[in-house]
Amino acid sequence: MSDIPPSSDETATGAPEGASAEQPGIRVLAQYAKDLSFENPRAPHSLQQQAEGPKINIDVNVSAKQIADADFEVTLKLEATAGADENRLFHAELDYAGIFRLHNVPKEHLHPFLLIEGPRLLFPFARQIIADATRNGGFPPLMIDPVDFAALYRRNLAQAQNSSATPN
Repeated sequence: MSDIPPSSDETATGAPEGASAEQPGIRVLAQYAKDLSFENPRAPHSLQQQAEGPKINIDVNVSAKQIADADFEVTLKLEATAGADENRLFHAELDYAGIFRLHNVPKEHLHPFLLIEGPRLLFPFARQIIADATRNGGFPPLMIDPVDFAALYRRNLAQAQNSSATPN
């Protein structure tokens, strides 16, 4: 991976001109689909008119790992299933990732910064990929509702604290 030179409106620290050098910042170096799967197990029967719309389950997960001093890979995993078991219409999975360069982020804020801001920036692109995959699979495009990544982060943090507090 090559280093991206600062644009003309950025200082050597990567902060926009006029912004405080102490201001925390995030820069997207790359974004990409790591894994994409779409299954239509009952085709062509699944494409026939249904008596009622299927129940759609959507799971969202986020992970992050450091890949260099200031660079981190954040992965947003979206999983969508329409219908259940033998009546499943489709199943779509996407691992969509980005490489982010952080500057001036205190260590104690690194974890929430990555797991809230990273997926917030990736989500619109991942949402479009899922919509295109379901449309190309013969279904109406699945437009996933916006996700509150701050609430997701708080919920996962509370669950982790509860599971570590309960004795095994």
